Amino acid sequence: MPAIQPPPLTALAAELAVLRPRMEAVSRAIHARPELKFAEFHARQVLTRWLSEAGFTVTAGAGGLDTAFVAVHGSGRPGPRVAVLAEYDALPGVGHGCGHNLIAAGAVAAAVAAVRALPAHPGTVAVIGTPGEEMGGAGKVRLAEAGVFEGVDAALMFHPADRSVTTQHALAAAHLRIDFTGVSAHAARSPWEGRSALAAAQLFLNAVDSLRQFVRPTARLHGVVTDGGQAPNVVPAHAAVELYVRDRTTAATEALVERVRAAAEGAALATGTTGAVSETGPLYAERRDSAVLAERFGWAVRELGLDIGPGAADTPAGSSDIGNLSHLLPVIHPYIQIADPGTPAHSEAMRVAAASLLAHDRTELAAIGLARVVTELLLDSALLAAARAEFAGALT
Repeated sequence: MPAIQPPPLTALAAELAVLRPRMEAVSRAIHARPELKFAEFHARQVLTRWLSEAGFTVTAGAGGLDTAFVAVHGSGRPGPRVAVLAEYDALPGVGHGCGHNLIAAGAVAAAVAAVRALPAHPGTVAVIGTPGEEMGGAGKVRLAEAGVFEGVDAALMFHPADRSVTTQHALAAAHLRIDFTGVSAHAARSPWEGRSALAAAQLFLNAVDSLRQFVRPTARLHGVVTDGGQAPNVVPAHAAVELYVRDRTTAATEALVERVRAAAEGAALATGTTGAVSETGPLYAERRDSAVLAERFGWAVRELGLDIGPGAADTPAGSSDIGNLSHLLPVIHPYIQIADPGTPAHSEAMRVAAASLLAHDRTELAAIGLARVVTELLLDSALLAAARAEFAGALT
């Protein structure tokens, strides 16, 4: 019996054309009601309702996370387990300035299109709802630790951006909180009786600024004061800084964290306070994209008219918890342009772009590309073998 061929792009595009109104409605519903990490109940509801109606079996609260879910579709035939990942949390004060509304709606559209075009497919198509990617929530890390990704052969997603690239490096990132504790006193009558935790925080941030001259150009250090006291006439007994430490690799990031710890200790010593450094979430590892699978995605969207190729190694980058997954299994995380070049991520301009007609047109293309890779992985054992071999080679 001849091997079953993946559905042609024209067939997947036809399915996406039918799904487009629902995809756009879901995206706009999530965009209009932004929810922060691990509070994405509305987003989870609209996504899982669509998946249930499309014939997927949905499990909410996956991995012990209330707003996570796993939705699966299988015909009972043995084969690979391919996951499409949905992110749907927003940013504080910005809303969906990272376009997670598009990621989520596009992920579901891709999976639904794949099973509609290939209803008797072997293996399993899964949509995994991964909350809390922003703000160090590390939803994917927590789900992996809970076993949600056990048996998954490959994980696919796309990300909106101001450019289109099939692969792009991402930095490792540590998420730190530095708490300083001092002694309160009247700031005018007897300040000498106090020890200012805010002064320690200021000195610490100055030390971090001085440190920047002596770190590699790939490193990033950035933070905010989350507690600086309550009243000007009281010497603050407590202050807190949240800081992200990033570099190209986990090892480099961990080494830089130790220098940040030393800066906190020095600031505390100089001000007569105490300092404590803690992690607000798991470290995000650097990402290893599967070039094998990314090129298949790139081929598909180029056939649809999108100009896309691999990203440059020296392009500035952020961080994501999919980096941790990329050390466990083959993943892709291509970027699709939805806004003018130079539009900053995590900005009001990107939030506006994420609700535009162009953004939904491009999400439709991305969903077709993801659906094509899903169906190829289900049917072409050689492609999955190549992705596994590439992944194994990256670990050595």
